[in-house]
Parts: sequence; structure tokens; C-alpha cells
Amino acid sequence: MSEPILIVQDLHKSFGEIKAVRGISLQVAQGELFGLLGPNGAGKTTTLSMLTGLLSPDRGRITMKGLDFRTHTHQLKARMGLVPQELALYPALSARQNLTFFGRIYGLKGRDLRRRVDEVLEMIGLTGRADDPVETYSGGMKRRVNIGAGLLHKPDILFLDEPTVGVDPQSRNAILESVEALNRAGVTVIYTTHYMEEAQRLCHRVAIVDEGQIIALDTPTALIRSLGGGLIVVGLAGEAAETVTDRLRSLPAVQGVQRRDGKLHIRARHTQEALVGLLEVANRLDLLITTLEILEPNLEAVFLHLTGRRLRE
Repeated sequence: MSEPILIVQDLHKSFGEIKAVRGISLQVAQGELFGLLGPNGAGKTTTLSMLTGLLSPDRGRITMKGLDFRTHTHQLKARMGLVPQELALYPALSARQNLTFFGRIYGLKGRDLRRRVDEVLEMIGLTGRADDPVETYSGGMKRRVNIGAGLLHKPDILFLDEPTVGVDPQSRNAILESVEALNRAGVTVIYTTHYMEEAQRLCHRVAIVDEGQIIALDTPTALIRSLGGGLIVVGLAGEAAETVTDRLRSLPAVQGVQRRDGKLHIRARHTQEALVGLLEVANRLDLLITTLEILEPNLEAVFLHLTGRRLRE
């Protein structure tokens, strides 16, 4: 891995009695596409707001390009691009006019501004519709213009906060392709989402956040591999939890068993063999299976195993 462009140490942020972020630490390498993942309310947006200077942490340290964010705030904010969840566009203006407006805010002028607007329009795939009013665009096209506004000043690091929320599948794929192209061009990207399939496709590494803490951080491949062959979530009637758990752990096809929210989470080395073993154990103990779910190994299954909660809550 290359040298870190961003180092985050022990970030904390509370709102009254609510502890939104509780001790988040991470490093992002130059040129990396890094994912911050988790359900709504996990602390992703609060963390992003601190990393971009919109909020001040109660405790902790942020270093970017070797400079402390507290003492070099304006200098570092000028090297960041932030694309928020909310659209920040003028609907009656065209994409070109919107980007020109934001480019002037960044201090671009004349020929340099026109050249950079053309470059960004090509990056986001909207050259052919550049002079149409934004209000005539689809939701996905508007989000691409939103991304373009964050690219005009050639930031060292781009923060994307839930950039595909509320768009159709075709538009979502176009946005993901744009993000991939930006990263291939050398832009460091921090990408927050609660769509795990996006993170699995895009990110070099991901940090899974829940209740304001990082509960796992690795490459998507390594996290998925840690799950084994898959995850079986089963609800059983009766009070034989310990007996069932011990029996299941002894099965060769079972990698581990945990009990959460009244259900057993079975990590399987071989899903089909583990399922057969589960049914045999339940029959032997005369237990009623009330719910049964089989999840193939992916990031969503990893998160469900770690937290016991669905990612889109």
C-alpha cells in the first residue's frame, strides 16, 4: 500500500447524550478507493462531516497529507472535494452553467475554467447534454453533475456521501462507472454507502461502521472469506439453545455458531452440508424450526453476522 493521504485517530462526536461516533481510527492510502459502510444512523455521515471540516470532533485527530486538520483547516479543505447526499444544483441552469458557477467559486477563470468544465463534463459522461437545463435530467444525471461540481478544483481526495441514493439501476451503474474511472485516473475516493453490493464492486478496502464504531476493516475479499462458505440464520422454538449450539459446533461443515436476537447464526464451511447437519440435529432434538435463511458469502452477510441487523435499516 502507498503512503497514507489521510490518518484518522480516535475520533469522537456526541450530540447531547447521543454518541454518534465513538473512537473511529483509520488510514486511507494515496489513490485508494475506501468505503465507509453501515446502516442509516451508524455514524457514517457524522464521520464524513468531521473529515471534511463541517463538524469539529469532540476528541481525536485528523491528519491529511501530513498536516493536522485543526491547524491547517483552510489549506486542507481547499484540497478536498465533497459530494453530499443532497443535490446542490440550480435546476434552471444547464450542467455547463452549474459547473461554471461552482468553478468560479473555486477561483477558476477564463480559458482555464472553460477547459476544466469540458474535462469534468467528459468525466461524468454528460458532454452530449451539457447545455440542457438540469431540471430536464434524470435523477442519476443530476447526481453525476453533483459529483462533477466536487471535481472542478482537482481535489487530492474526493468524499462521496451516498451518491446513488434514490436513483434507478441504470443511473446507478453509470455513477459507479464514473467513480471507477475517477479512481483509475488517480483520485483518492472515500465512499460512504449502505448498499453493500456497491462497496463490494468498487472499494479496495472497507470499514464497516455500526453504532459509531468500526467493527471490521479489510478488503472486501478478506471480509467475505472470513465468513466461510456462507451464513445460515435459523430460529428455533424451545429452550434448548446451549444443546443445539454445542451439537452444531461439532459438525465438520460448521465454522462457528453465535446466538443473536433469539436466532442462531451459523458460519458454514460448506453451506449445504451444514444445512443437512442442522436439520438432522433439529430432528434428533425434536425442535421446531420457525425461520430459516441461507445467505451466500458477501458483504451483506458479513454485516448481518457481525451486527445481527440488516444493512438497509
